[in-house]
Amino acid sequence: MLRRAAEALLTILLASMLVFAMTAALPGDPALAMLGDRGTPEQLQALRAYLGLDQPIPVQYLRWLGRVLRGDLGHSLINGYPVSALLAHAFPITLQLSAWSLVIVVVIAFPTGVYAATHPRSRLARVLDWYHGFALAMPVFWLGVLLSWFFGVWMRWLPPSGFIAFADDPLRWAKAMILPAVSLGLGVGSIMGRFVQAALEDVLGRDFIRTARAKGLAEHGVIWIHALRNALIPILTVFGIYAGFFLGGAVITESVFAVPGMGSALWRAILSRDYLVTQSIILVSVVGFIAISLITDVLYAWVDPRIRYSRAEGRS
Repeated sequence: MLRRAAEALLTILLASMLVFAMTAALPGDPALAMLGDRGTPEQLQALRAYLGLDQPIPVQYLRWLGRVLRGDLGHSLINGYPVSALLAHAFPITLQLSAWSLVIVVVIAFPTGVYAATHPRSRLARVLDWYHGFALAMPVFWLGVLLSWFFGVWMRWLPPSGFIAFADDPLRWAKAMILPAVSLGLGVGSIMGRFVQAALEDVLGRDFIRTARAKGLAEHGVIWIHALRNALIPILTVFGIYAGFFLGGAVITESVFAVPGMGSALWRAILSRDYLVTQSIILVSVVGFIAISLITDVLYAWVDPRIRYSRAEGRS
């Protein structure tokens, strides 16, 4: 575990270099964006010196990294708002949307994947194949627009957009989360359903499953307890990847449904050339993704004790 933690820290350091280099390569001058057409050349030069933009890129990176390590993410170059305060507001909202989306993924993936694996030639299995193809082909932004129009504007069952804090109104908060979570989780749920089906089909052909059936165990126990648990390792791997994707990749969904999370903040920061906000949001997303990978690695040992034992033997 210590080795994985060291690898994670090294990955974060390399990711911070890449994030800084990418944002530094974006076109436009942050100082010019802040001053606009009103600034004089002298004011522009003074502001660039104040922001450190007149320094070499490596020096800028080390100054930025030093501030980040001290917990100082700076201020927005556009409105002067503290970046840490912006993240403190946006990150919990994205976390809530990610949690809802993962629930949608689990609700779709496991029932459809298990049924398709255990009834491969049934009529419903063929219908599920059509559903998977449709869900994968539908772009996320277009699905979000359709859901918002149908359920929000036409049927008026759910809010078409916006966000309500849980503390203000739990019921309205839940209703506001449903459409963006379904939009984000529908396609991923289809992908995960296929992974569950493939992993379960592989396990169902093994000897210990035939032994369990020969002992007279109920079929649902064989499937849900013995087979599915042994199929969870590849499923957890993909699940962890998409959990990290939800945490940092919900830009389009949050923009379509006007959810004020990190995705919306990142989109506004990129459009306005707000480099500090862009760097901070991407870096936080990378750290979150790596943290989820570490949690997934711990879950491997919990799901399959053989992994824990093999690691212990390797250390000895």
